[in-house]
Amino acid sequence: MQQIPTIAELRERLAMAGTVAFVPTMGNLHEGHIDLVRQARAHADCVVVSIFVNPLQFGPSEDFDKYPRTLDADCAKLEGLADVVFAPAVNEMYPQQQTIFVEPPPIANELCGAARPGHFRGMATVVLKLLNIVRPQVALFGKKDFQQLHIIRQMVAQLNLPIHIIGGETVRAVDGLALSSRNQYLSVAERAEATFLRQTLSNVRQSILDGAKDYAKVEAAAVAALAGHGWPVEYVSVRNRETLIQAGRADRKLVVLAAARLGVTRLIDNLEIDI
Repeated sequence: MQQIPTIAELRERLAMAGTVAFVPTMGNLHEGHIDLVRQARAHADCVVVSIFVNPLQFGPSEDFDKYPRTLDADCAKLEGLADVVFAPAVNEMYPQQQTIFVEPPPIANELCGAARPGHFRGMATVVLKLLNIVRPQVALFGKKDFQQLHIIRQMVAQLNLPIHIIGGETVRAVDGLALSSRNQYLSVAERAEATFLRQTLSNVRQSILDGAKDYAKVEAAAVAALAGHGWPVEYVSVRNRETLIQAGRADRKLVVLAAARLGVTRLIDNLEIDI
């Protein structure tokens, strides 16, 4: 496995690599990332993982400076799984001030985008840059960041990029908590409480499978349940899985998404629902 820090070296390495599968990450890898890398192996001759903490997708009061950077440990986890780790510095990705951005669709201003203005603009911009740098045939993203995956799929389709986007299923701890690099911010007590987010979404899913059609009422009950446990809630929302617009009674493929805080840690999760 090679660790490559520059775009020029990466392009030289990939010139004769055959088909390429790409897994973009911000590092601090956990089993969710590793699962995507394992899946990537089945889709191409060469597997590339990028590790880059992207400043464009962090707001001024967010955790860019303290976001965990664990490159050596990440590379150790990828040994034998990836062929190339692309780990550029910020000035390699942004050699000049970025003044051209990807403008994401209106859904980027809802759900996570409502609480994190500009986040998806920064995310889409760096993902497009990475896709142009790596030029893969296949790219893999986790479904835990469901809104992100939706926006990336829209970007790739609408900009006619010749890349197949694969969504990897959310990888969870034994107790059901979705794996996330930010989980390490949780205290011992908070880690025990964190499973209540998944439990709440499971209750929403069961209510809908049992025939509930007043989704606003179901959402409100979920918000109240989380708030009753002391969680500041950003949203719980039942959406059409294909469009991410608010779900209607005729929709059959749904997803319930949520974001809430536990202490200083912002947690997100989602569950798909077929009715």
